[in-house]
Amino acid sequence: MAGRPSDGTPSASGDEAEPSTPSIPDEEWQKFVEDAERGRASAPKEPSARARMVTERLRAQEARGELPPGWRTGPAWQEMNGRATRRRRWWAIVGVPLAVAVAVVAVRPSLIPGDPFGTASEASDAAAASPLPAETAAPTGAPGAVDPDTPTVARPFAGSPAERWADGEAGITLPAANPVGTLTRAQVEQALRQTRRLLVDANLDAATLRGERPETALDVIEPRQKELLDRLRTALRKPDKEHDPLRMFSRFDPAEVRLAGDVVKTRGRMTFKEGEDASVAVHADYTFVYPLVREGSDEVARTIVRRVLDVEVSDPTRYQVTPGKIVVKRYDQEVGNTACDLYDGYLHPHFDSAEPTGAPPTGPTTDPYDRSKDIPEDRRVECGVVSRT
Repeated sequence: MAGRPSDGTPSASGDEAEPSTPSIPDEEWQKFVEDAERGRASAPKEPSARARMVTERLRAQEARGELPPGWRTGPAWQEMNGRATRRRRWWAIVGVPLAVAVAVVAVRPSLIPGDPFGTASEASDAAAASPLPAETAAPTGAPGAVDPDTPTVARPFAGSPAERWADGEAGITLPAANPVGTLTRAQVEQALRQTRRLLVDANLDAATLRGERPETALDVIEPRQKELLDRLRTALRKPDKEHDPLRMFSRFDPAEVRLAGDVVKTRGRMTFKEGEDASVAVHADYTFVYPLVREGSDEVARTIVRRVLDVEVSDPTRYQVTPGKIVVKRYDQEVGNTACDLYDGYLHPHFDSAEPTGAPPTGPTTDPYDRSKDIPEDRRVECGVVSRT
């Protein structure tokens, strides 16, 4: 059995030496000891024939006095071996914890004091820009303050709570439909979808925003609401103070401004309940944020429009209504950052680098992002100042 080799020197009596046991060179044994100390011990290997010959030759030389005394056990060898042992112990004490620390920092670099790699700020930016969950109830207050970053064409919603809002139509989600009164679930679902179509075409459609005629929005309104439709068509054709299309539609003068990018941010909610006259009453409350630039300029300004819409759909088997159409009962809006007392049918955002247009604001200062309060139906329509855009 292989083991630590014995001396193997012939006896002084001259008697025939005992058969020698295959020996293991010191280099092999030292490697085994080192591997064992590192925790990955491997069994000593049977030395090769050449190794055995070298070992026997060295022992014969030692017996004849041809090697210096204590060449294997002398002070120099012991000192060298002691230094190696101390180095191994030092790495065992320091190296393993150091390796563990490096691995932990690689997984969580923010644990380093001072965040030298800037990962904490990157994580904070990512969290700040993560999308908000859908709004299912009225907020309890205005959104919190946001770092006052300057909006750019590449990042037009920087410094705005809307940066975390949904993009365009994705922000107009429908509640799950169920039967209401005599109306089936399918009829309620159709009323919700038609309300959404009106909101999308009136506030998000690219052609509508450029000032073109919002045909889809007009088409979903009950044809029997002739007075309303006539008023809206007149406002689109020849806007004035009494016929202002902005009460229902978001429009910008393409000769003056254009969208910065192709995203409008949207946030709000839609609910429904049983209405009068065997109907379902749908209530929609949404805020749209439009980033805009002027031709030849990179400055970004934002206009914020909040719209409240109440519609009803009655049971066509009991009332004279057009199936698939909605009756608009109320449409109202609040606008932030647009010129006051201009009735040309367009919203006119203010840019810091341009002279203000329109009349000076006379109304109170409001937060256009505050969705916690209802828009009063009987309020005085005053053009005020916004606290932020």
